[in-house]
Amino acid sequence: MSAAEPGDSDVDRRFALPATADERTLLDTFLDFQRDALVRKCAGLSDEQLRSRPVPSSSLSLLGLVRHLATVERWYFQGVIAEAFPGDLFDLTDDFDAPFHDVADAGGPETFALWRAEVAASRRIAAARSLDAIGRTPGTGAERSLRWVLTHMTDEYARHLGQADILREAIDGRTGE
Repeated sequence: MSAAEPGDSDVDRRFALPATADERTLLDTFLDFQRDALVRKCAGLSDEQLRSRPVPSSSLSLLGLVRHLATVERWYFQGVIAEAFPGDLFDLTDDFDAPFHDVADAGGPETFALWRAEVAASRRIAAARSLDAIGRTPGTGAERSLRWVLTHMTDEYARHLGQADILREAIDGRTGE
């Protein structure tokens, strides 16, 4: 299986849940569905296609979205919830959006390995805490509950997956779920 090939990620577990599932199960399952959708939207593409910016009015690429989401996973789970931010994944000194833009030398396998490692760390951190656990945003000290972070991350993925749909369709005509 290549870096962005579907496997178990092509199974939609959201609708297999009982409608009365507990809050934690719902939050974890819906976020994991969004994470899996990222893999599905990138599946079967070459590094060149993943790096391409096929929408003339945008500088976005699928690989840039994966890099950004790895960064966001690290920021919210390690930085905010665990309050143990290990530093940025990419050099953000000159360009806060570097994960989106600096993809010229990025490859699919390495980028997805990095993203998977960040997701695994996020899952470990979340699993060890209650939904009411409070973390603080580095720099500002703003408080965020794990419940808020899980909800925000689902939203973060969903918004970027809309962009991924447009990029994928422009690359090879493949559309949505």
